Amino acid sequence: MKCRAIAGLIAASMLALAMHPARAAEGTAAELISHFRHEHGEGAVTTDATLNRIALDQARAMAAKNTLDHGVLGSFSARIAPSGAGRAAENIAYGYETFPKTLQQWINSSEHRKNLLLHNASRIGIASAKDASGKRTYWAMEIAGDYEEKKPKSIKGRKDKEPVVAVKREVAAKREAAASPAASQCHIKLLSLCF
Repeated sequence: MKCRAIAGLIAASMLALAMHPARAAEGTAAELISHFRHEHGEGAVTTDATLNRIALDQARAMAAKNTLDHGVLGSFSARIAPSGAGRAAENIAYGYETFPKTLQQWINSSEHRKNLLLHNASRIGIASAKDASGKRTYWAMEIAGDYEEKKPKSIKGRKDKEPVVAVKREVAAKREAAASPAASQCHIKLLSLCF
């Protein structure tokens, strides 16, 4: 009984992948990018539905206008806003039919490579679309990371959280005591005279 259920699930999954090859390619794309990122000391990424939609809108718009342009749908910051990303980048390309060839094109380009290696990125969205003639494939990849917490600035060489003003006062008092040993025994100090 269990074998039939498992066989049924496998058959249904294979049918779903055959009907939606883009979904199978998304997993592969995330794995390929994650592998590249691991080789360069960065963490893995997973596909994100919102980023996939943003990438698909971008790829379709470029294909419809037959132009490779980050601004074809407006500013990147406005388009990426629905993802809630703290930091994000976008790679676009055209020409190759398959994602692995497109990925290699991005790896070989210094600016695209930087985007693939976006520090602390955790999510991606990838899509492609063909132009009206069906001869040119446009690709868009969105990669995003969450907001990073800002660390408080510390005083160089100090590890405690004491305010700068208090530290300066303490240093000034120590200097004054060192300059005038009798000053520490004064009850009243008037015009540099100790009483």
